[in-house]
Amino acid sequence: MDIAIVIAVVVVALAFDYTNGFHDAANAIATSVSTRALTPRAALVLAAIMNFVGALLGQQVAHTVSETIDPGTGNAGLVIVMAGLLGAITWNLITWYFGLPSSSSHALIGGLVGAAIAAGALVHWSTIIDKVVIPMVVSPLFGFAAAFAVMLSIMWLFRRANPHKVQRGFRNMQMFSAAALALGHGLQDAQKTMGVIFLALVASGHANPGDPLPLWVVLAAASAISAGTYAGGWRIMRTLGRKIIHLDPARGFSAEMVGASVLYGTAFLFHAPISTTHVITSAVMGAGATKRFSAVRWGMARTIATAWVLTFPAAGLAAVIWFGVLHFLIPV
Repeated sequence: MDIAIVIAVVVVALAFDYTNGFHDAANAIATSVSTRALTPRAALVLAAIMNFVGALLGQQVAHTVSETIDPGTGNAGLVIVMAGLLGAITWNLITWYFGLPSSSSHALIGGLVGAAIAAGALVHWSTIIDKVVIPMVVSPLFGFAAAFAVMLSIMWLFRRANPHKVQRGFRNMQMFSAAALALGHGLQDAQKTMGVIFLALVASGHANPGDPLPLWVVLAAASAISAGTYAGGWRIMRTLGRKIIHLDPARGFSAEMVGASVLYGTAFLFHAPISTTHVITSAVMGAGATKRFSAVRWGMARTIATAWVLTFPAAGLAAVIWFGVLHFLIPV
């Protein structure tokens, strides 16, 4: 087995991590920027730092990702992992170009599954259903309902307060809620890349399935997603911050705190690799719907939901194509 292939897979994994960062940067900062709680550059710096810190806080999600498929060993296994990564990157770039906040997480899982199916490798469907599909459906529904409830509570608690003072206070608090959300994004999304690199190390014989993640894998993935976040995702930021609904600081704070809470809970309690994009987008809709349901631009919401549904199969199809190309180029 050529060590160059192992290195190539790691490089592609870190490239995916970088695209994850700039694709999902908007998740953590769009609401704070749109409410003018933070300037775009200050928000990106904050998100990049908190993404890095969050990536160092756990490994449970990484192990879940590494258990979604069994690619086998040797070059054949590495080709499957690389094809899955390239399929996810392809879909990330397509949705980034059109400004659609799709899920990098589900693109990655879809890519791995598509490549595994193309190669006839083992897919652990029970893990996919329990840790990916069910959370994929439940987390945005919970995010919408929870943000709606939290915002209603805020409206009731501050119903007699001066509206301008209330909004100014929540604008200041958004620095902390944006930081909390960015921390959760790093906790969730950087671990997914760690899990894929670990999968490649197991396939190449450089690690065993029960081993802890090597420190260099953790630091490399944390650095890549942090750098990608700092590069920014302006197209998606406009969609999430303005095209769904114009948020005020209180609603932005509600959406961010609910999103962060869901990310922490699913990472630490269920070890489930959920989508930061799905959670924060649904939370934005839920908080915004407390104005009135017609305030949410449901046409844009349907477009985003369509991208969500297409992500898993589209990334899988892209991975199948990449597998065909790599299988032709790399001897297995």
